[in-house]
Amino acid sequence: MTSVEQIDIAVIGAGLGGAAAAGLLAKAGFSVHSFEQAPEFTRLGAGIHIGPNVMKIFRELGLEEKLSSIGSHPSHWFSRDGNTGEYLSEIPLGEYALKEYGAPYITIHRGDMHAVQIEALDQSRVHFDHRLTDIEERDSDVLLSFANGKQVAAKLVVGADGINSVIREKLLGAEKPRFSGWVGHRALVNMDKLRATGLEYERCVKWWWEHSRHIMAYATKHDASEYYYVTGVPVDSWDHETGFVDSSREEMEAIFGGSHPMVQGLIDATETVTKWPFWNRDPMGLWSRGRLVMIGDACHPMRPHMAQGACMAIEDAAVLARCLSETGTGDYATAFGMYERTRKDRATKVQTISNANTWLKEPEDPAWVYAYEPFGVELA
Repeated sequence: MTSVEQIDIAVIGAGLGGAAAAGLLAKAGFSVHSFEQAPEFTRLGAGIHIGPNVMKIFRELGLEEKLSSIGSHPSHWFSRDGNTGEYLSEIPLGEYALKEYGAPYITIHRGDMHAVQIEALDQSRVHFDHRLTDIEERDSDVLLSFANGKQVAAKLVVGADGINSVIREKLLGAEKPRFSGWVGHRALVNMDKLRATGLEYERCVKWWWEHSRHIMAYATKHDASEYYYVTGVPVDSWDHETGFVDSSREEMEAIFGGSHPMVQGLIDATETVTKWPFWNRDPMGLWSRGRLVMIGDACHPMRPHMAQGACMAIEDAAVLARCLSETGTGDYATAFGMYERTRKDRATKVQTISNANTWLKEPEDPAWVYAYEPFGVELA
C-alpha cells in the first residue's frame, strides 16, 4: 500500500455501488483504487432486489450469469393484503422481464452479490481498513488521509460512501441525516419451520396493512432455500445510538400478530431479527465539486420501499463511467456535469416514490424503472 502515493481515481467505499464504480471505471480503461473502511469483506446484510435495469450493467461487467445462477428468479412481484391475503397487484417478472425489459429480475443475498463484485476487481487495488478522515483539495489532485495513517493523492475522487458520506460532508458541510419516522425489521427465517406450515410462500411478496405498514418477503437463493423479510413500520422516534438493535419474535408478534396465516407463519419462523432506522435527506442540489463527485446514497439516499436504492447507485456508476469515457479525466468538470444532468431527474423520482412507499401496491407499469438502458440513455 505504501507504493500507492499518486493515483488516477479513488473510489471511497467498496459497497455495492462503490464496487460497481470501480469495476466499470477499470473496464473503461481508467486506473482505479477502492478504499473501504471495513477491516475485511464479510457476508453482511440480507436480501436485495436487482432489477433488469441493473442486471444489464452486470452483463457489461461479465457478472450477470453468475449472479443469475445464485439468485432467486421470482415470477411476479405480488402485493397482498396483510389481513385477508387478497392480491392487490401481480406484477409479472420472470420470463416476462427477460422478454420485455431485456434482462432477468433476481432477488439475492446482499453479501453473495457483493462477494461476486469484489472478487471481480483487481485485488491489489482494493484496500480494506481505510477509513477516510480528511480531504484536502489541491490544484492538481486531492489528498486523502485515512485513519490508519496512510495518505493518497488522487486526481479524481468518487464518493460511494453512503448516507453518512465524508465526501458529502466535505462538499456541503456537516449535517446529520433526519430520522424518517420509520424502522425496518430484518430476518432470515428458519426454513424448516416455514415449510412445516404447509403453505406455499411466493418468491417475492409484499404484505400491506394500514398506514403503509408492510413486510417484504422473498427468497434469496436460486433454489429458494433461504427466505428473508424486511418490514416497514412507522414509529415516533429512534432512541438508540447504534446503527441497529436486536428485535424479537415477540416484537414481530406485537406488530403483525393476528394477520393472515402466511404472515403468522413468517413470524413463527423468525429466530433472529434486527431493527434498523430509515434515514432521510432532501434531494440535493450538488452532486460534485472540483475533483469530487458522489454516487448512490451519498447524494440521493432513499428508504428501501421501492427496492431500488442500490440499483440507483449502480446505475449512477454506469453513467459516470460513460461520461468520463467521453471526456477523459482531464475534462472531469464536463463529465461530472453531464453525469448529474443525466441522472438527477431519474434518481430524484425514484427517491420520491420510494420514500412515499406506494411502489407496486396497485397495478402499474414498472417499465420506466426496469426497461432503463444505462448504456443507451442519452447523456445530457
